[in-house]
Amino acid sequence: MKVVILAGGYGTRISEYTKTIPKPMIQLNGKPIIEYIINHYISYGFKNFYIALGYKGNIIKNYFRNYHNKNIKINLINTGLKTMTGGRLKRLKKFLKNETFLATYGDGLSNVNLQKLIKFHFDNKKLVTITAVRPPARFGTIKFKKNFVSYFREKSNLDEGWINGGFFVMNSKFLNFIKDDDTLLEKEPFEKLTKMKQLTGFKHKGFWQCMDTLRDKEILEKKIKEKKNIDS
Repeated sequence: MKVVILAGGYGTRISEYTKTIPKPMIQLNGKPIIEYIINHYISYGFKNFYIALGYKGNIIKNYFRNYHNKNIKINLINTGLKTMTGGRLKRLKKFLKNETFLATYGDGLSNVNLQKLIKFHFDNKKLVTITAVRPPARFGTIKFKKNFVSYFREKSNLDEGWINGGFFVMNSKFLNFIKDDDTLLEKEPFEKLTKMKQLTGFKHKGFWQCMDTLRDKEILEKKIKEKKNIDS
């Protein structure tokens, strides 16, 4: 099964780094985040990767020219500078014909069990399965009754709803729902699938963390140093 990594965005919310390098190349304790992502898939036996390049894609190309792992194949595909997430997938259509494939973003880590995710997808027989996660909570919760605190709870991700955590399983027929380069994967295509009841959600309650800001980067580096469920 092929693995697609969307790695072409500008990463403006962490511009301290992305002024000079693409977001997937930001290093966490000496290794680019995209390499941690690839290693997670490798740990489940996946060997064929398609990286959708865009902003500063040459930096990613140069890195993987010196990446020595004879057991896997990394295909580096230019998908346009301003192409949206859906458009990048659409540009890979010729590589993904008539098959089910995996996809994720190039800026988030998780210990999601890929075997269970794939089984869930095939058991449900829908076009797309999305990994649903609870976002790390930043604040505690207080409820009032008049001027008195009637409820207090320290921050917990259980207080948050489920969100898109990436780590998708997709039937290639889904690519027909993507119009063009300007299509956001997370908007019209997924909204259509939702109405058609062709989008299922695999609930992952383990580790997940995106890297949108410097604070997120610091959290990930701390987790990696503590060796808490990053590549497991």
